[in-house]
Amino acid sequence: MWLPNPRILMRVISLNGSRMNCRPRKSPGFQEMGLHFADPPRFEFRQLLMNDSIYYQCQRCTNCCRWPGFVKVGEEEIAAIARFLGLDDDNFIQRYTRLRPQRDGLALIDKPNGECFFLEGRDCVLQSVKPLQCAGFPNTWNFPGWREVCEAVPELRPVV
Repeated sequence: MWLPNPRILMRVISLNGSRMNCRPRKSPGFQEMGLHFADPPRFEFRQLLMNDSIYYQCQRCTNCCRWPGFVKVGEEEIAAIARFLGLDDDNFIQRYTRLRPQRDGLALIDKPNGECFFLEGRDCVLQSVKPLQCAGFPNTWNFPGWREVCEAVPELRPVV
C-alpha cells in the first residue's frame, strides 16, 4: 500500500479546521499517481499516521494529571466513581465535580494548585475507574506541548 510523503501529510494535518483548503507543494509524479489533496478530511490522515502506526505507552508519570484543565465526566463515569468511593451519585456530584465553562456537562474538581483532586503523590486514587479522558491520554487526545511533559514511550504498531 502506497503512503504519501509524511512531511506533506504532516503539513496538511497541522492546518486548523476540519476542512482544509490547501494543496501540497509540487512533488514529481504527484498528479500522475491520481492523488489530489485539495480538501482532504483531516481525520483520515490523523488516523492513518498517528493512531495506527504509533501508540504511546503510559509510564504513569502523572504529569498529565498536574496539567490545568477540565476532566470531563459523563453519567456512567460518575456512577462508577461514586460507587468506587462508596457515595451515591448526587453526593459525589456535589462534592467532587464542577460545571464546565460552556455549561455542557460536569468535570472533576482540581486542587488549588491545578492538579487533579484525586492525585496523591504519583498515584491516582481512581486508577481502576478513572474517566475515559484520563485513560485515553495521550493516544485519543493531548494538549499543545504534551511531549515536553509526558514520559509516555512511543511504540510502533503494525498498520493493519
